[in-house]
Amino acid sequence: MIIGVPKEIKEQEQRVALLPSAANQLIRHGHSVVVEKNAGVGSGYPDEEYIKAGAEICDQAKEVFTRADMIVKVKEPREAEFSLLRKGQILFTYLHLAASKSLTEALLKSGVTAVAYETIQINNRLPLLEPMSEIAGRMSVVMGANFLAKYNGGSGVLLGGVPGVLPGRVVVVGGGTSGVNAARMATGLGADMTILDVDLERLRYLDLAMGNTNTLYSSEANLHELVADCDLLIGAVLLPGAKAPKLITRAMLRKMKPGSVLVDISIDQGGCAETSRPTTHLDPVYVEEGVTHYCVANMPAAYARTATQALTNVTYGYVELLADLDLEGACKKQPALIGGINTRDGRLTCWAVAEAHGLKYESPL
Repeated sequence: MIIGVPKEIKEQEQRVALLPSAANQLIRHGHSVVVEKNAGVGSGYPDEEYIKAGAEICDQAKEVFTRADMIVKVKEPREAEFSLLRKGQILFTYLHLAASKSLTEALLKSGVTAVAYETIQINNRLPLLEPMSEIAGRMSVVMGANFLAKYNGGSGVLLGGVPGVLPGRVVVVGGGTSGVNAARMATGLGADMTILDVDLERLRYLDLAMGNTNTLYSSEANLHELVADCDLLIGAVLLPGAKAPKLITRAMLRKMKPGSVLVDISIDQGGCAETSRPTTHLDPVYVEEGVTHYCVANMPAAYARTATQALTNVTYGYVELLADLDLEGACKKQPALIGGINTRDGRLTCWAVAEAHGLKYESPL
């Protein structure tokens, strides 16, 4: 099989989908790897490393898409790439289709077999999403603390406080991977930390595992009560493959103190706040209802080298499986891959995406 690795063109996306060492491993399995020029530079992997690994460098993305049987990416295709996709080709990447009907329709029109990292589940875990959720969760507190600074338009609250001064208050909505990592960072800084979730068993676990963190059942009433005294509010809500529910309302944000910060990690699934809209690393924040909103849709790209290594750690095994056995054989050996198939031959094959857009669902196999 020919595996293609194009350069990411989403704004400020510096990650690359395949490390040189991973490319070498595929080549040792008898496959060919074609990489677009400078695809790995943003993550610290120059073309020379791919050439040394045995990969071929292509000057244009069009050549990579034309030649490859499987395209391996980090982020969803952009409009300029839609026409390069074709029926019979496998696209393996993060898609988050529930947040974009136009992207969903473009993939259906192309006929490509689109396999999404974020909808592959094993034992109620999302193994290909987890490392990026870990990075985004840890980043959320770093970015939130930064934009609380007065020179960034924040309230001037230091999350850890100092002797004689109370620490800042952090509220995390969602006790999944990103929420837990946000909570760990916040408690590490010495903040007053509360995490909310609807899963009581999860809250019991967090109560035992994170002794310095307050746990609270997630309800509209509890959120309304908490946000009034909150300095940093972090939305970390995830429904696998589906659009994020709008749990944080405009009315809640009106209760927050001026200069407080909202970080919406769920923005790549549409956001969990009514006031959230996607931003970029170059222009990461805006103010609404007196609250600074940080809603960057590809947060881990800020730490591209770490993120690329963490991503390849979990995706490579699936890439190798698809390359060695093709889609049908790979799904037989690893049935979890079936849940990753979002579109195939012009059919929408992910139930959560079909429900989000009111489109017809069909079985992936």
